[in-house]
Amino acid sequence: MIRSLINVFKIPELRRKILFTLLIIVAYRFGMFVPIPGTHATYLESLMGQQDADLGGGGGLRGYLNFIARITGGSFGPFLFSLGIMPYISASIILQLLTQAVPSLEKLAKEGEAGRRKINEYTRYLTVLLCIIQGAFVVNPELAGGQPPGWRSEEISRVLYLLVAVVAMTAGTVLLMWMGELVDEFGIGNGISLIIMAGIVDRLPAVGAYLRDNATMEFLSFQAAEKIGIETVFLIAAMFVIVILGVVMITQAQRRIPIQQAKHTRGRRTYGGQRQYLPLRVNQAGVIPVIFASSLLYIPMYLFEMIANNTAGTWAYGFTSELRVAFGYDNPMHLLFYIALIFIFCYFWTAIQFRPKEMAENLQDWGSFIPGMRPGRRTADYLERVMNRITYVGSGFLAVVAIIPITISQLTHVSMLMTGFLGGTGLLIIVSVALDVVQRVESHLIMRHYEGFLVEGRVRGRIS
Repeated sequence: MIRSLINVFKIPELRRKILFTLLIIVAYRFGMFVPIPGTHATYLESLMGQQDADLGGGGGLRGYLNFIARITGGSFGPFLFSLGIMPYISASIILQLLTQAVPSLEKLAKEGEAGRRKINEYTRYLTVLLCIIQGAFVVNPELAGGQPPGWRSEEISRVLYLLVAVVAMTAGTVLLMWMGELVDEFGIGNGISLIIMAGIVDRLPAVGAYLRDNATMEFLSFQAAEKIGIETVFLIAAMFVIVILGVVMITQAQRRIPIQQAKHTRGRRTYGGQRQYLPLRVNQAGVIPVIFASSLLYIPMYLFEMIANNTAGTWAYGFTSELRVAFGYDNPMHLLFYIALIFIFCYFWTAIQFRPKEMAENLQDWGSFIPGMRPGRRTADYLERVMNRITYVGSGFLAVVAIIPITISQLTHVSMLMTGFLGGTGLLIIVSVALDVVQRVESHLIMRHYEGFLVEGRVRGRIS
C-alpha cells in the first residue's frame, strides 16, 4: 500500500490531477464559511455554536433543509454555499427524466457531443431557476408558513437582504457547479461527487466531539439518554464496518450476462465467435432513490405540521397532530413508507436508465446474441427479467442502509448526527465516491506498469 502511494506521486500527470483536486476541495471548504453580505454578526457567532446540533434533524422545512445539507454538503445558514450542489443535481435529474419523455430532447440527446452540450446548457439554466426558488424559501421561510431565521442585520432592509442573499446563494451554487466541471476536466474523480463527499466528511469532527463528550467506559444497557455506554460504541463501530463492507460489495456487484458473437467467414478466414459478458450493476440507481424517498416523506411531515400550527384550538388540530406524529422519525409508519418509497424509486429510476429493448436491438445489429435466447424480443424480455431480480436485491440493500441509523438511534438513544454519519446515506456516498477515485488512480498506475492498491490491481465486488 505504501509503495503504491509513493508510485502515485511519481507520475507527473497523476500528481497534478490529485493536487488540483485537493486545491478545489480546499476552496470549496473555504467558501462554506463566507457569510452573505448583510448578515447579523451576532447571529453568525451563535450559529457556530449550535450548527452541529442543528444537523441532527428536526421537523418541517428546517428538518428537510438539514437533511439535504447532510447528504449534499451544504450548510443550513447564511453562507455562500448554503444551497450546496443539490439544485444542480435536481436539475440534472429533471432534464434526464424529460429526455426520456420529451421527443425533441430525446432526439437532441442522440445527436452526440453537440446534443449533450445543449442539454448541459439547459441544465445550467434550470439550476439557476431552482437556486432562486430554493434560496427565496431558505432566506424567507414565511413564504411556506415558517419562522424567520433572524439572519438579517437591522442596518439593511428586508427586501434588499432577500435580493442580496438569493443572488449570493445562486452564485455560490453556480460556482460549485463550475468547480465540479474543473475537477472533471483537470482533476481526478467526479467533481460533483467529490464536492458532496467533502461536505459530508466535514461532519466528522462534530461526530468525534459528540463521542468525546458523551462516551463512557461503563455498561449502560442502551438505556441512558445522556451518555453513550461502551456497548453502544461497539454496536456503532460494528455497524460502521458492516455498512462499509456491504456498500463495497453491492456497489461493485454485477450480474454478468454471457454474450456470444456470431462467426463470419470471409474467404478462408473466420472472424468473430468470441464469448464476452454484459455486466449489469446490482445497484443501478445508486443513492438517488434514498434522496427521493426522504424528500418525499418530508412533504407530509411539513404539511401536517403547518396545518396543525394554523388550526390550534379547532377540531382539525387533533387529527393533523396525529398524522404529524405518524410520519415522524420515531414511528413505524415512517419506516414502512420509507422502505416502500425506496423500492418504488429504485425500480422507477432503473426503468429510466436501463432500456432492454434498445440493448437487444444493439446486440442484434452487432451480430451478437445471448446463448439460448432468440435475438429481439426474447432477449429484451430476458434482460428485463434479470434486471428486475437484481434490482430487488439492490433496493433491499438501500432500504437497510437507510433505516439503520434511525433504528440504532432509537435503540441506543444516540443522536442522529452520529448514527446518520456512521451508517446511513452519507456513508454510502463516501464509500461509493472513494471507490470511484481509487479505481481511477489504479487505472493510471496500471497503464504505466505500476502495481495497483490490490494484488489483482483492481477493486472487485461480488460478481455473479
